Amino acid sequence: MIGLSPLEQGYCIVVLIASYALRGSTGFGGFAAMPLLALVIPMKVLVPVWTLLTISSSATLFGKDRRHVSLSLILRILPSCTLGILLGLYLFKTLDAAWLTRGLGALVSCYGLYALWQTRSGESPKPPRAVATAASFLAGAVGTMFGTMASLFFAVYMDAIRVTKEQFRGTLAALMMTLAVVRGVGYYAVGEFGRESLLLFAAALPFMLIGIFLGDRIHTGMSEATFRRVVCVILILSGLPLMLK
Repeated sequence: MIGLSPLEQGYCIVVLIASYALRGSTGFGGFAAMPLLALVIPMKVLVPVWTLLTISSSATLFGKDRRHVSLSLILRILPSCTLGILLGLYLFKTLDAAWLTRGLGALVSCYGLYALWQTRSGESPKPPRAVATAASFLAGAVGTMFGTMASLFFAVYMDAIRVTKEQFRGTLAALMMTLAVVRGVGYYAVGEFGRESLLLFAAALPFMLIGIFLGDRIHTGMSEATFRRVVCVILILSGLPLMLK
């Protein structure tokens, strides 16, 4: 991986394989790698790379649930989400890497604290339907600024309108792939896909695929609640050093 020491390269490989193994085995955990990788890779380089990895991983996992994708739901989400993407592109282009890194650190740690607090009971509270449009807007803006976390807001949107479990899983995969493609076009339009980003993506892609392959064959002994708490703690801890960079 370009410009990284052997120790940093090994760290990135472990993070990529572990996070995508989590996603491959549970459907959750891929986005946790973003703040961990941002500790050694500049955000301006990492965000476009993460977009390409999101497209690749979403396409890999999409086939299983494609029958349950709700096209009408995607069409309802896209207008407000597109406005969020435009705002995210503007902020990504104008803010320097240090502010983006600190912002991601704060967002990740705050979410980790909130999600950890929610695990105190067996069921998360249902958000009101009024948050749906705001959530889709934030999915576009936050996903474009930081290259990650959009799935959280999409999840809030679909929870607010009460989709079925099958629609939730399949439509979320389709949404993440669609959003990544749209913002990838945006990054290309504003000149953010440089040679370094493309080479870094090529280097990271095999380890992402290895992680998903392993995840398909791994069964974790942790309960769902324990797993979520572990991921939340990792997010909280990984966000703190980002805020200090």
